[in-house]
Amino acid sequence: MITSVLVANRGEIACRVFRTCRASGIRTVAVHSDADENALHARVADTAVRLPGTTPAQTYLRADLIVKAAVTAGADAVHPGYGFLSENAGFARAVLDAGLVWIGPPPEAIEAMASKTRAKALMGLDPLRADDVTEADLPVLVKAAAGGGGRGMRVVRRPAELKPALEGARAEAASAFGDGEVFVEPYLENGRHVEVQILADTHGTVWALGTRDCSLQRRHQKVVEEAPAPGLSDELADELRTLAVRAARAVDYTGAGTVEFLVADGRAHFLEMNTRLQVEHPVTEAVFGIDLVAEQIRVAEGHALAAEPPRARGHAVEARLYAEDPAADWTPQTGTLHRLAVPEGVRLDTGFGDGDTIGVHYDPMIAKVVAHAPTRAEAVRSLAGALEKATIHGPVTNRDLLVASLRHEEFTSARMDTGFYDRHLTTLTAPAPDPYAPLAAALAEAHGRSRFGGWRNLPSQPQTRRYLLAGEEHEVRYHHTRSGLTADGVHVVHADAALVVLEADGVRRRFQVARHGDRVHVNATTLTALPRFPEPENQRAPGSLLAPMPGTVVKIADGLVTGSSVRAGEPIVWLEAMKMQHVISAPAAGTLTALPVTTGQQVEVNALLAVVRTP
Repeated sequence: MITSVLVANRGEIACRVFRTCRASGIRTVAVHSDADENALHARVADTAVRLPGTTPAQTYLRADLIVKAAVTAGADAVHPGYGFLSENAGFARAVLDAGLVWIGPPPEAIEAMASKTRAKALMGLDPLRADDVTEADLPVLVKAAAGGGGRGMRVVRRPAELKPALEGARAEAASAFGDGEVFVEPYLENGRHVEVQILADTHGTVWALGTRDCSLQRRHQKVVEEAPAPGLSDELADELRTLAVRAARAVDYTGAGTVEFLVADGRAHFLEMNTRLQVEHPVTEAVFGIDLVAEQIRVAEGHALAAEPPRARGHAVEARLYAEDPAADWTPQTGTLHRLAVPEGVRLDTGFGDGDTIGVHYDPMIAKVVAHAPTRAEAVRSLAGALEKATIHGPVTNRDLLVASLRHEEFTSARMDTGFYDRHLTTLTAPAPDPYAPLAAALAEAHGRSRFGGWRNLPSQPQTRRYLLAGEEHEVRYHHTRSGLTADGVHVVHADAALVVLEADGVRRRFQVARHGDRVHVNATTLTALPRFPEPENQRAPGSLLAPMPGTVVKIADGLVTGSSVRAGEPIVWLEAMKMQHVISAPAAGTLTALPVTTGQQVEVNALLAVVRTP
């Protein structure tokens, strides 16, 4: 009987596993890097063990340190979560060799399936060798053999792109998973990403828990997932479940896992088997009414599954909330998450609490929000509405994109595929700011100001405030009068520091307002308050290339020195942040006149990386 579990992971997944453990009366042990010393998962666990260091390679990828932590803390079992060492057979063996219970599949099954190249061979498929790729094979997808989450993936459409894609994928995979092996497979432009959740015990029973659709992806990482996958024929759904069970039985699999496919033209193409729990598992839990983590623990304790899985009911949709700016090439964002709350009726899985810092060292996912309803349409509507009404005060997020995606006709009619954002990103990220948000922000700020200092005897001299909204400056004018605050054309029903109620054209609207520094959150709209008397802006040389986020310079283009000629679009600096690499390229042809950074250097946001002077 398991009594204490160490979760060899961090953030949202560690908190998720701890929730089930607490409900089951199992003690919890967290591990944390120095960067995660005050992270939510370290705070909520019964015991927390420090892993000295900051980077994954120093901490969450150190099997020896994690096993030692489990033994030292008195845990009798280890749950790997997902990512990091969750698909590392050596780690599983080290846990077992230490006399601990491994809440996962046998190491032999991990070895057989965790590497995508070996998994394909087991399923009778041969990956395309990079050296054999010809122009006729393009486009192809370069993928990491270990791990997942879109790390190490690159689409190659032209022969000249193959070599740099392989180099970049290997570096990113090695950083994220400690394994730089990559392979190549044909890239299907408009396929759907469909997967099957499996659960197997040690007594020979294998459950195929329906299908999930994960087609809405950015950078090959899933953004919106749902269960069951809509629009599949009964025959195709049966085939997917049959293939998934066959894959599990081929390696004597036990525990939870996922078999992934690309569906195109009514045919299923095997992609990989993930020998772990996945981020999107809550939609399966909602539809089948089960706790997959609890089932993992039961299987690890030797209990048998029922002969048949529970009956599926209704539909569930999950959206991943990221600290990133989709309109700026999905650039990750950092800063303080002052407040995160969602309406009742949806599930929130997160690794952050109010006031926590979103840093540069790990994935920028803030939370998962899940809605379940009797029908797909109801679940989608519920999730979109909950996200729209959610309170998210902090860095820029993809919240608006998620709401727009869920309400897009292509998604609501279940005609989406993995190229959804390639086609619609520009439209989905087009600014649609609330025109009353600046006024509400100004009136909330004005509340409580001294009547002596704010009230004007001359109505021709209003108070003014300036805000930046969706890249544009907005000036707001309002008046302090004997009867209160007024604004032209709008009736101010109520105004205080947290709530403003306005009436225009007979329609009354409520605005919740919160300010943190110069950031003002008005309902779901975020503004930047501009100073009344702005300082002269810092001047940058024309052609300056600035860091879009804090990170580490991991590479500088070979042979580039001050005075070098560069082509438009030529890569200059590779910056790594939040487990992904970002290429900083020349915006136009010109001459490199400054290159003040070096490989390995840590840089802050807006740090000068290079200057390209154009003719």
